Amino acid sequence: MSETLQALFRQSAGREAESIVLLTPAGSNRRYYRLRAGDTSLVGVVGTSAEENEAFFLIAAQLRHAGIRVPEVKAVSADRLCYVQDDLGDTSLFSLMQQGDADALLEEVMRQLPLIQFRGAEGLDFSRCYPSPAMDKRGILWDLNYYKYCYLKATGIDFSEPALEDDFERLAGVLLEEPFDTFMYRDFQSRNVMVKDGCPWFIDFQGGRRGPIYYDVASFLWQARAGFSDAQRNHLIDVYLEALQPFRSMEKGDFLRRLHYFVLFRLLQVLGAYGFRGYFERKSHFLQSIPMAIRSLRKELENSFPEIPYLAGLLHQVASQTEHDVQLEADGLTVEVNSFSFRSGIPADLSGNGGGFVFDCRAIHNPGRYEQYKAFTGRDAPVIDFLDDRDDMKCFLNHVYALVDQAVERYLERGFSHLMVSFGCTGGQHRSVYAAEHLAQHLREKYPVHIQLNHRAQKIGK
Repeated sequence: MSETLQALFRQSAGREAESIVLLTPAGSNRRYYRLRAGDTSLVGVVGTSAEENEAFFLIAAQLRHAGIRVPEVKAVSADRLCYVQDDLGDTSLFSLMQQGDADALLEEVMRQLPLIQFRGAEGLDFSRCYPSPAMDKRGILWDLNYYKYCYLKATGIDFSEPALEDDFERLAGVLLEEPFDTFMYRDFQSRNVMVKDGCPWFIDFQGGRRGPIYYDVASFLWQARAGFSDAQRNHLIDVYLEALQPFRSMEKGDFLRRLHYFVLFRLLQVLGAYGFRGYFERKSHFLQSIPMAIRSLRKELENSFPEIPYLAGLLHQVASQTEHDVQLEADGLTVEVNSFSFRSGIPADLSGNGGGFVFDCRAIHNPGRYEQYKAFTGRDAPVIDFLDDRDDMKCFLNHVYALVDQAVERYLERGFSHLMVSFGCTGGQHRSVYAAEHLAQHLREKYPVHIQLNHRAQKIGK
């Protein structure tokens, strides 16, 4: 596929790509690459379904026409399986949320959502959406039975399948109660919002379809790892409802009553996915994500769901189980990430486990050679900007991510408790600090692990 991506880059940029780097894999089977030549950078995408790609092209054009910030598709292969699009960088809204620096962006995203839902639907040919043109009863029941077979049965709780199926039918009816003609993003979450030049840009909407407005609000604000407080959710709902007014006037109480059913549905979808990946595919790090969803489920069950009494009662039993919380503490993986100076020697592993990785950053161009950077570290903006512009650092980190990701996934599957990764450079000030910070952020975004970040030469951390 590299030849195809090269040809598409050449078609769009008018020159050969000087580097092609595989980006961190996403949750789907699509593969993403960064192609670069001089100041020109594009992202190449290799998919497995031409129909899915066609849906992405259609929706991207629709949203761009509506004034929504989405990547522009620059060139597409003849078989429609590969394409190149704008490069929006590596900063996601989720990563900024982890740093506690995203309040204004979160508000802007919630203001943009009604535009996506209403302007995105104007004239859109929903029949070309993939894999379904609309949220419907059949799809809802698929998701609910996914939860039943992949999660509920694994808990060992006895239940009546006829009574449960009856309530599944009733829940589907409640979710589809109102007619809807709006665009539903489907995977609207902070990981699918990139931040470029201080503005939010939206990606991964290829599963979008016609659907109710509540679904995307529930997806975004109840994303398990986003960690919103009740106060944050309440404020962002207020922001959303204010932005919704030009399109549809709704009382907050009425909106919340409907929204809670979609939140419940989304939590069941998530638990079904975690159960399948954990119990059936034996990927233990998905099981370790279950407690976050269970805590949200407990909170949600404080609301009343009179139409589905049997399901609600069953979910109270599920939410009362405590072994998942114990498992999170007992089986959690801690990744210790260090920066250090080779002058002081490689950090010792005090956990008693030994092993891990030591990466030498000294082959990367050193900002410490320049007077204007000597007072800064790899945590400071001038040095970050310097190294962000270096292809050698990007290439180095992509190889690091591939190696460490493989180890983390295997450690999670086997229930290991500790992994150490250390980055060394000459003084332990610039390159190693930058690399350690970026790996820590990468792992926080991708895996349910505990991170201990230590900058030895800077005496930050333990």
